[in-house]
Amino acid sequence: MTENINIQEKPSFWDKVKKYLKLTGKYIWKFLKWFKNEFITYPLYILAHPIKGFDEFKRDKKGKTSVAVFFMLFAVLLNIMSYQFTGFVISQESVTKLKVFAEFAYIFGPVLLLTVSNWSITTLFDGKGKMREIFTMLGYCLFPFVWANFIGLFVSNIVSQQEQAMYTLIIALGVFLMCYMGFFGFVSINEYGVLKCVLTLLFTVVAALVICFIGILFFDLIQKMGGFIYTIYREIALRYL
Repeated sequence: MTENINIQEKPSFWDKVKKYLKLTGKYIWKFLKWFKNEFITYPLYILAHPIKGFDEFKRDKKGKTSVAVFFMLFAVLLNIMSYQFTGFVISQESVTKLKVFAEFAYIFGPVLLLTVSNWSITTLFDGKGKMREIFTMLGYCLFPFVWANFIGLFVSNIVSQQEQAMYTLIIALGVFLMCYMGFFGFVSINEYGVLKCVLTLLFTVVAALVICFIGILFFDLIQKMGGFIYTIYREIALRYL
């Protein structure tokens, strides 16, 4: 009686390489598809349908803080790149004037200030928006602004002095669409009507100015306290050391 013995051949080196490449390609494709949906398709959907988009943003929890922070970091990166890569016709800023911390403050500072100011005001006007929702919404509103700056970075290197208006138009359009998304974002997140949203935004500006004023007083106080402590230290050092 003969027995059939199935001998399993070990996969060759090239078979393993093909399997690894196929698996890697699958994960890369999955990541690219996720990136497209989260960072391009959905923000574009909100831009085209702001009321419905931000309603799903809030009700279905489609907005992600990580995506909002990405747009803020992207805006910071573009500001940093602009010192080096913006065309000479548009900007003559030297890269030596670049301050990375200041670039972070220019983006994250206003977003955090608006978040705290709007949340503090809307809580008094029966607003439904949470601080995290407002912060995330403002991050998504940077979507048209960062892409306008990204496109403007390339355009600045090909326009002549007589064509600067094209660059200005692109940046202005990005700012307009950012404000457009922001307004409808405040309407949807806080569940307000248009007039009530306008009223709360005016109070938000006032609250932001008050916070800035208090912040300036606080840092001035800290500076004076530091100077006072340093003066005492110097007196003690001169007398006893």
